[in-house]
Amino acid sequence: MLKKERYNKVIDYFQEHMPVAETELHYTNPYELLVAVILSAQCTDKRVNLLTPAIFERYPKPEDMALATPEEIFELIRSCSYPNNKSKHLVGMAQMLIEDFKGVVPDDIKELQKLPGVGRKTANVIASVVYEKPAMAVDTHVFRVAARIGLTTNSKTPLDTEKQLVKYFPEELLPIAHHWLILHGRYVCIARKPKCTRCGLKAFCRYYEKEVYSEK
Repeated sequence: MLKKERYNKVIDYFQEHMPVAETELHYTNPYELLVAVILSAQCTDKRVNLLTPAIFERYPKPEDMALATPEEIFELIRSCSYPNNKSKHLVGMAQMLIEDFKGVVPDDIKELQKLPGVGRKTANVIASVVYEKPAMAVDTHVFRVAARIGLTTNSKTPLDTEKQLVKYFPEELLPIAHHWLILHGRYVCIARKPKCTRCGLKAFCRYYEKEVYSEK
């Protein structure tokens, strides 16, 4: 199957079966989403959503968080992965938002990556979700699912995956396609034992064809 044909089938499937796909992180403004995404690194959205209400209550604006100490933040996120680093990143992020961006979360991917704790994936999430820019954030789910289905070929890094997905998905679909792949990876195409029997993509999935169907 040609790659373009595979993409078309994946798009058709998701547009029919997942017409609405969005982040599962809870937030009400760009600052809150930025905090949540920084916390979500190597941590589940479910865990993050348990932590953020107390954080947003104590630090409702970046101006408030900029005055906090990492030790104070740590007490609120200690059950999250890497709380030491993340507490420092959150304080540094808030301080830079105030000092360099007048308290406004930037919409430019390069500018976003200047903030502590913000890598390319996080920057792409903010640009895509908040500002609806044609960006493709690649986390472990997207990296895995794209390779399994056959949307990417010989991809060794998240950036390789991002470039291939951006090339073949229509620009206007990139924001929702990011969520299609994440949610599919979270609930169906899981890491250890993908639920191939209940997957609607198996008819045109390279992994199913090679690893599952060939064994029958």
